[in-house]
Amino acid sequence: MDRKIGTAPTLVYPESDGEPMAESGKHVRTLLDMIDAIDLYFREVPDVHVGGNMFLYYEEGNPRKVISPDVFMVRGVSKKDLRTYKTWEQQPYLDFVLELASPSTYAKDFNEKKTIYEQILQVKEYCIYDPYGEIDPSFIGFRLVGDTYQEIAFIEGRLPFKTLGLELGERDGVLRLYDPVTETWLGPSREHVDEAKARASEAETYAREAENRASEAENRASEAENRASEAENRASEEARARRDAEAELEKLRAALERLETTQ
Repeated sequence: MDRKIGTAPTLVYPESDGEPMAESGKHVRTLLDMIDAIDLYFREVPDVHVGGNMFLYYEEGNPRKVISPDVFMVRGVSKKDLRTYKTWEQQPYLDFVLELASPSTYAKDFNEKKTIYEQILQVKEYCIYDPYGEIDPSFIGFRLVGDTYQEIAFIEGRLPFKTLGLELGERDGVLRLYDPVTETWLGPSREHVDEAKARASEAETYAREAENRASEAENRASEAENRASEAENRASEEARARRDAEAELEKLRAALERLETTQ
């Protein structure tokens, strides 16, 4: 059977440039935690795609028109895995982008990328965060108002993002999501697993302690029952002794009467 030889595509949109996904371990952890936490928050909401660290092409036919958001969220796109994001195949406008900055990426994040997100991709909200606080500002957010980004004001040390319905802030020096409705911090799934394990361990300890308390109560009840049985036996013996004494007394009285009669 003859095998058909396929021709290679004339236009290629690479999936990677072979560079590391982030500059440091803290950048990597923050990137992965943010993707996971946002995805976890929207897990029950259909057609909300959360991704990051992938090539996003924004001009069909021109692979050089590419950008790679660290973290992004977009509505109107399925949750299926994407190897690259092409704006002419998916939703052309993103809702939220987070870039993890450093001294070496500072200029690009605040100039080239900011211009692309603002003017071409029209990202509704854009956040720049430096996990090490080495740049100034190290934490800033922008919201698209008309065709221009305006800086988002902090609320109690956190940045509110309307597209997420959440706030971003530092908790113990780590970037985390905050739900203003429930007034709770939201972590990645691994933290939820750790919390569930801790609660399970606490529940197991409580159950074991309750079992021990029940066993002690049962022992005390058994001891009380034994004491009651012993008291009942003593009472029975005393009653029997009293009856025997009364019977003996009656015999003595009868004998005394007989003696008195014979005299």
